[in-house]
Amino acid sequence: MKLRHIRIEQMKQFRQPLELRDLAPGLNLIHGPNESGKSTLVAAIRAAFFERHRSRSVEYLRPWGDSAAAPFVELEFRCQGRDWHLTKSFLQRKRCDLVVDSESWSGDEAEEKLAELLGYQMPAKGASQAKIQGIPGLLWIEQGTGQDVEQAVSHAGNHLKSALSSLLGEVASTGGDDIINAVRDQRGELLTATGRPRGEYSELAQLQATLEQEARELQERINTYQSQVDRLGELRQKHRKDESERPWETARQHYHEAEKRFREIEQLRQQQAREQQELDHWQQNLKLLRQQKQQAEEQAGKLARREKEFRKAQQAMSELKARTAGLNQSREQADAGYRSATASVEQAKLRDQREGLVREIDRLTRQQQSLDERLTNGRKYQTELAAAREKEQDKAIDPAALAKLKEARRQLDLETLRSQAVATRVSYELEKGRSLEIGGKAIHGSGDRLLLDETTLVMPGLGRLQITPGGEDLGKLKRRLERVQDEHARELKALNVTSLEEAERRAAVQAESRASVRRLEELLGSVAPRGLDALAAEHEAHQQQLSRNLQDLEKLPEPDGEVLSLASAEAAREAAEQRLNAAESAHREHEKLLLQAAHAETSAEREWQQLKEELEGPEQLAARRELQQKIVEAGEKEERIKAVVASRQSQIDQARPDLLEQDMKRFLASAEQLERAHHQRAIEIEGLQGKLESLGAEGLEEQHNELTARLEHTQRRFAELDRRARALDLLLALLQEKRQALTRRLQAPLQRHLNHYLGVLFPQAELDVDDRLIPGQFRRSGEQGQMNELSFGAREQMGLISRLAYADLLQEAGRPTLIILDDTLVHSDQQRLAQMKRILFDAARRHQILLLTCHPDNWQDLGVAPRDLQALKTG
Repeated sequence: MKLRHIRIEQMKQFRQPLELRDLAPGLNLIHGPNESGKSTLVAAIRAAFFERHRSRSVEYLRPWGDSAAAPFVELEFRCQGRDWHLTKSFLQRKRCDLVVDSESWSGDEAEEKLAELLGYQMPAKGASQAKIQGIPGLLWIEQGTGQDVEQAVSHAGNHLKSALSSLLGEVASTGGDDIINAVRDQRGELLTATGRPRGEYSELAQLQATLEQEARELQERINTYQSQVDRLGELRQKHRKDESERPWETARQHYHEAEKRFREIEQLRQQQAREQQELDHWQQNLKLLRQQKQQAEEQAGKLARREKEFRKAQQAMSELKARTAGLNQSREQADAGYRSATASVEQAKLRDQREGLVREIDRLTRQQQSLDERLTNGRKYQTELAAAREKEQDKAIDPAALAKLKEARRQLDLETLRSQAVATRVSYELEKGRSLEIGGKAIHGSGDRLLLDETTLVMPGLGRLQITPGGEDLGKLKRRLERVQDEHARELKALNVTSLEEAERRAAVQAESRASVRRLEELLGSVAPRGLDALAAEHEAHQQQLSRNLQDLEKLPEPDGEVLSLASAEAAREAAEQRLNAAESAHREHEKLLLQAAHAETSAEREWQQLKEELEGPEQLAARRELQQKIVEAGEKEERIKAVVASRQSQIDQARPDLLEQDMKRFLASAEQLERAHHQRAIEIEGLQGKLESLGAEGLEEQHNELTARLEHTQRRFAELDRRARALDLLLALLQEKRQALTRRLQAPLQRHLNHYLGVLFPQAELDVDDRLIPGQFRRSGEQGQMNELSFGAREQMGLISRLAYADLLQEAGRPTLIILDDTLVHSDQQRLAQMKRILFDAARRHQILLLTCHPDNWQDLGVAPRDLQALKTG
């Protein structure tokens, strides 16, 4: 069986379609990080084959939070020389279709066809379970289950034996089955299928066990009694010995001796600390003296440097004085140029001032004309605004009062409708010339009257009717209607109108007047934003400013000759100023340098002379000799103290104060323990004496003799049945052994394939297969044991090569195979992993293998191009 194409959609994290095309017939390496969907891909393949399309137990396939999803999987594969195409969807759209060349199946029929092809069973109901997953359950290894071989083989055992039988033909005769069954039935009267006793044999076994247990318990009590007697004697002997020797007092004596020695060492430690402080003092003093000597030696070199610096300062001063005359001349020339440029700027400013006044006079003249027009219009708008405001105030309607009137009218209409709904309606249609009187008023023609109160109906020539309206709420409605009518009347009176319509007409007129006021206010604001008075004041101010500007123009003199533009004159002045600034800066810098050079020369000479006097005087020479003498004395003192400290430290180290401190703790603990044990032993002696007195009164020996007699009788009967059971069991085993000899012929092909892989992983090793075709005993280098006793990594490796051997066996028998490995061999070391790669590469020549991993670097040398699941998702 070779998968060619896989497509899944709306399944777990794969909401969008994921496709794997052009799968190789051998090895296929699919990688991705954790949570990238590797396990989902395996789950999709397993669901396509194992799960019923109509099952409700596949909710685990649904994407999180998507209740409308319909998980879908599509597979294309080649098997038995034919092309197969399987599509299956679950939950919301339950469907299964299988197409093989020109044939097709749907629903349960398609699922049973797949189960027959691959060697497994479909679940009758619910989710698929491992026990019915057969060959795929054996060859498709889920994450973390590679080491679990036994259960997977037991579920696929019938399919494997069927494959072996098809290879070897029928090798087992059924002639001896009747004898085996007869022996098995007789054995079954005494033993269960697992070899446990049953019936009388079981009852005797239980009774024998019970009596033996009682005998043991009774013997244990006797032994306990005897041991307690011995224990009591032993305790009394030890107690008397402790009373005479009192070992805890010896331990305390040792403690005091260790404590005394420890105190002596502590005194040495304190003395050592004081000596160490003195040593540190002399070492620090010696360090300072040597630093002073080094500084004195450095001073001699400093004197030569000071003299050199003084000569250099003299030379620099001479060079600076030679440049003074040239710098003075440059500054004077730059100053004359700056004064000339400043005069040109003043002439340009005078001309620009005259031209500015002319432009300002023109501007003010134009503004004055605009202000004249605005002032005229403003006075006109103000007059019209006053008239509009007067009209607005005439018969003004308060909006709040109007709203209250509207609410009162709405309540009145509502209560009127309610009253009409429950009032007694009198409909009349009178003949021409006829009339009636209702409530003292004559009525003619036809119409309706609504009555809320008791009313008299007068019929001329006939009499009168007294009409009393009914209903529990009629009186309440009438009173409410009257209150609402009164409220409506008060609101009309408050607004001085006769109806709501009149009030609304007055409000509309008032709104129009208010709009006119706003429009005139806006017009007035547009020509006089700050008011007419401010506008008039602005008009007067402009008039005065215009007069002043005309006067200023007459006072300004005309410029003399040709005048540069202000920008050119200012640029020329700026250039002249920059030259002057540069000349002045150079002069100041020169003066600064002269001062610094003079100061440097004076300082260098003073420092040189001062240092020379300090170093070459008699006092300095005597001080240096004295310093050398102090260094020698301090060094000798340091060496003497060092010797003393080292000697004392050796004495302290030899005494091992840490061990002395441990001895103190040990001897003190021993004394306390010995004395505590002595007291506990006295308590135990007293308790044992009481127990022995009670046990001695029970007659344990007599009870034991009676129980022994009953046990012997039971043992004889049990021995008879036991011999028969073992004889039948032996006979059945011999008969089955003959049958198993034939079974081993079935195991040989599987053993051959298993040895093929085992020799690569464990040279010279052997792995046996039992009659259930399950790997069991493992032998290597003289050692043997069960496979499940190996390390986890080794069991995982053995589990994989076992499955590859089953796949070879199935292929040899013409059965389809597909191997799926989900993150397997993660517990293998590098050496074992390299061998497993050789095994996988070899198996891939015969089977298609899908290897899914989150560690692609471990499989770089597998010889196949990896497929990045993360890239397939985003692509």
